[in-house]
Amino acid sequence: MPGDEGQMYLDEGASAAVERTFEALPAAPGQAFARSWWGQAWLKALEDTALDGAQVKLGRRHARAGAVGAVSVRPGRITAVVQDRDHTRHRSDVLLQQLSAADWDRFLDLVADRAGHIAALLDRDMPPVLVEDAAAAGIELLPGIGDLESECSCGAWDHCAHSTALCYQLARLLDQDPFVLLLMRGRGEQELLDELQARSASRAEGPAGAGVAEPSGAGVPAVEAYAARDILPPLPAPPAPVATPGTPPVLGGGTPPAPGVDVAALEFLIGDAAARAQLMLADALSPRHPDGPPSPVLTPAQDAVRLAAALPGAAISARLAAGSGRDARGLASAVRAWELGGAAGLAVLEEDWTPEPEALARATSRLAAAWEDEETRPRLRVTRNRWTVVGGAAQLRYGRDGRWWPYRREGGQWVPAGPATDDPAGALAGLSAEA
Repeated sequence: MPGDEGQMYLDEGASAAVERTFEALPAAPGQAFARSWWGQAWLKALEDTALDGAQVKLGRRHARAGAVGAVSVRPGRITAVVQDRDHTRHRSDVLLQQLSAADWDRFLDLVADRAGHIAALLDRDMPPVLVEDAAAAGIELLPGIGDLESECSCGAWDHCAHSTALCYQLARLLDQDPFVLLLMRGRGEQELLDELQARSASRAEGPAGAGVAEPSGAGVPAVEAYAARDILPPLPAPPAPVATPGTPPVLGGGTPPAPGVDVAALEFLIGDAAARAQLMLADALSPRHPDGPPSPVLTPAQDAVRLAAALPGAAISARLAAGSGRDARGLASAVRAWELGGAAGLAVLEEDWTPEPEALARATSRLAAAWEDEETRPRLRVTRNRWTVVGGAAQLRYGRDGRWWPYRREGGQWVPAGPATDDPAGALAGLSAEA
């Protein structure tokens, strides 16, 4: 019809759907036509319906050779021009009955009720449970025996090589996009998504005047709800970033605390919790948040070092040292390691482990290359992951993250002397220069 190119009239109760045209696919020698289970179900319907097995084989060869031209898909029909080996061209059509308006209404309701179904379709997937749920509601999405009819300009009354080739080519398109099948059944992709969004929004709002709905007890898994975010009603705007953490309350007030309650320590922990919450919120609102690695889970002993790094005062620091199994000097070294490298730096301070021989060999090579004069090269004693300058007060420790951490001997103990580096020779040279 003039002015309606790409549109067609559907059955009673259905609406106009846009016709989709797919460019001719290249030849596919030796490749499977359908890898998805729904694409294979489409081909099974063809092979079970066709009466002439020889025509099916010839059509499969036509499709492999790239003899099928551009494929037009619209409700109830697919069309393409197929070329014989003698270059004769035939227009071929395959017909599939459309769903009724009542069928579509039930189908849209069951999809809107399951966020996982919506998420699967948006991901170009058609899980078996979706087809099973539809069948339970009396809706057959996939064709069965006798459902695929053919029309071809070659005059064949049954499936010929041309309509068979078209069916095989369509299986490749179905692999990429199951919405092609839904379009044949009568609904285009955008129309489907619009209707699903409207139904989802209606369910979210509830009936007019119904008030606050009571919880049903059966929820939707969060992963399904998040995966279906493109079809569900929009989420509310995120909260604004918090510039500074809240001021912790003063817990004194003249009332004696309960036995065993350290008011100063409790106020310190409240302030720490507020500061961590502010940082976590800023991280969650950051555009880089989805790509960042998750924060490591700290042990109680590691968390005690983190808290001590905030300089809570002598009394609280003494409690943190005792709670983490350290004395005051050990806690000071642990705080220094934490300040230089967080949990990774603290692990290097405390762990004594044996690296792989290949890693040690690479480090030996880099250290040897850093000093051209063997006479000036420092002599090192290697003990597992620790490289100590013989007769000196410098040491390198190899971390599980593949980096080197400089240490210096002070008062009979090894203490962290700087941040990690990928260059062991550079770290050792820096330690030697400071010595």
